Amino acid sequence: MLATTPDFSKARALVVGDVMLDRYWSGKAARISPEAPVPVVQIKTIEDRVGGAANVALNIAKLGGKVTLLGVVGDDEEGRIVKRLLEAAGVVCDLIVEKSVRSICKLRIVAQHQQLIRVDFEETPIEFAQSGLVSRLSQHLPQNDVVVFSDYGKGTLSHVQQHIHQAKQLAVKVLVDPKGIDYRRYAQADLITPNWSEFQAVMGICENEEDLVIKGRELINTYQIPNLLVTRGEAGMTMLQKDQAHSISAQAKDVFDVTGAGDTVIAVLAACVAICMDWYDAMYLGNLAGGIVVGKLGTSTVTIAELTRAMHGDKDSQYGLVSEAELIPLIARAKANGEKIIMTNGCFDLLHVGHVTYLEQAKALGDRLCIAVNSDESVRKLKGESRPINRLQERMTVLAALTCVDWVVPFSEETPENLYCNVLPDVIVKGGDYRPEQVAGGDCVINAGGEVKILPFVEGQSTTAMINKSQPVWSTNKA
Repeated sequence: MLATTPDFSKARALVVGDVMLDRYWSGKAARISPEAPVPVVQIKTIEDRVGGAANVALNIAKLGGKVTLLGVVGDDEEGRIVKRLLEAAGVVCDLIVEKSVRSICKLRIVAQHQQLIRVDFEETPIEFAQSGLVSRLSQHLPQNDVVVFSDYGKGTLSHVQQHIHQAKQLAVKVLVDPKGIDYRRYAQADLITPNWSEFQAVMGICENEEDLVIKGRELINTYQIPNLLVTRGEAGMTMLQKDQAHSISAQAKDVFDVTGAGDTVIAVLAACVAICMDWYDAMYLGNLAGGIVVGKLGTSTVTIAELTRAMHGDKDSQYGLVSEAELIPLIARAKANGEKIIMTNGCFDLLHVGHVTYLEQAKALGDRLCIAVNSDESVRKLKGESRPINRLQERMTVLAALTCVDWVVPFSEETPENLYCNVLPDVIVKGGDYRPEQVAGGDCVINAGGEVKILPFVEGQSTTAMINKSQPVWSTNKA
């Protein structure tokens, strides 16, 4: 089992498929219409999220991977919204704009966290975009390690067999989220991910696990697809290969909404494959991600922090690794309960007894201790190109294991000033010979009624000293 979440920053993925906009109108339904026996929803919020292949790309970007999306949209507001949302998240968009079609949009009306109706706006198939897809695919494939074909049956991938051939010629790994019952279209893909009902529609009803294995290997042999991942809802997942089969149970405690869960699973698998991870480790992380995302309402993504917490068995915990967005409500809740929040920051590259002593002293000043940790890039700016020794996820995981630490949050700037000003802890703690007015973010915290405290370092303890001590000593004595 993996000890830490992988570093996906070197993953290069291309996503091709049906691009959609998922629109949510949410409000309260308190009465029945006098015109017909239907609820009347008073809309309070309107939210747009990306769906289909766009959601796959967004999930990869949220994991830190470099991702390009290739698809088709109309020359309309919905298409422009999809592009804007994706680019804001770091997705490179190469979208073919077809003036004669409208972008696919799924409108969901929600009341009291329940979906009442879905209204789809779409025009299919999108046949006339195929020549553009082939040429653009040829341009993008050489720059990527893996390509995901996200097929929702809307026409974008009507020539997917040709696209798979293009990718295989360049030795790019091919992952497919399939649609329909003609799997000849996906022949020679490296992996396909049908769900339970999709698999049985193609291969027939499976009465038990043995049936699944037999029919799965028949599919593998028939279509020359070496890896088959069947997602089975509450029963988990099964990975089948020519001579191996492995099942894992579902991680979701309570299923709220399965919308887009398959997108998240294949996105995690793609990111893992792009950095040459083992198929079974990729399935393990994909299963964790699927369990997280079904607990969210609507089309959603999974963060590295959420994956890490799930790996350590505390998916729903209020402790451990968190993002800034997750930290803010946690601190607000703790303050509402009368708890005093302490924060400190640093690189914490090689954890030593000085760090531990300092953090224990900091925790003693209040009820909750949160550590802000420099990103790898900010450490390099501060310490030089040879640092950090340990990457961000590893440094954060070690810190989160300390009993005195409640939360660990990353920041990418050279100082955590913006972070401190956003979350406003009760006390900022720094070690060494700082003066309170020199501490980044101290002004914000003090103006909000907090304080800054300086604690002494433990003499003789430093990361630099540890690094120097570990260097080999070569004797220059001659015999």
